[in-house]
Amino acid sequence: MGTRRTHPQTPALHALASVATVLLILTQCSPPRGIERKLLTAEFASSWKTAGIAEAGKVTIKDGEITLHPGQPMTGVRFEAWQTAELPLSRYSIEYEAMRVEGNDFFGTVTFPVNDALVSLVIGGWGGTLVGISSIDDLDASENTTTGNAFFKNYEWHKVRIEVRDDDLRAWINGKLFVNVSTKGHQLGLRAGDIEKCAPFGFASYATHARIRDVIIRRL
Repeated sequence: MGTRRTHPQTPALHALASVATVLLILTQCSPPRGIERKLLTAEFASSWKTAGIAEAGKVTIKDGEITLHPGQPMTGVRFEAWQTAELPLSRYSIEYEAMRVEGNDFFGTVTFPVNDALVSLVIGGWGGTLVGISSIDDLDASENTTTGNAFFKNYEWHKVRIEVRDDDLRAWINGKLFVNVSTKGHQLGLRAGDIEKCAPFGFASYATHARIRDVIIRRL
């Protein structure tokens, strides 16, 4: 009987096999897209806790709505089940509505994860109109390239949407794009102080009476 001839794999075939293996692993490990979590339903009611900020105002969660009463100066609330709810760190969106009932400073500021970092979207800060991300490269929302301004009427609901991608971050308020920034190569982090107590996900107000509703997290 003749000897069976074998054909050694070429480097190109090895490379294709490796790519196929990696893609298979990523497909198996990546979270399914389109899944959403409504965080103010009864399912997650016990996962919301006051942030523990000194001299904070009262926090109430009732009928699918968070109310932050004025603090001296800040009031905050924290969602403690981000990991157990299997929520993502990237490729996801945040949607919610916020109202400033009274006061003239930030009222719908949300703290949230971006990959392995945390940031806050400030809404109505620095006297009532400033919008931006705190912090990028140790620069606050009033100092970095995300700084914007808008007029927010009290007693009106304002719709917020944030998209966290692998290398960029975007935020809309009432359908208008306010934040569109690349995060690649930049240092992200929270402003030092009480806002850190709202991590990994939460809301804060500054000397204002605020309401928040319809908080939805979606995988992108």
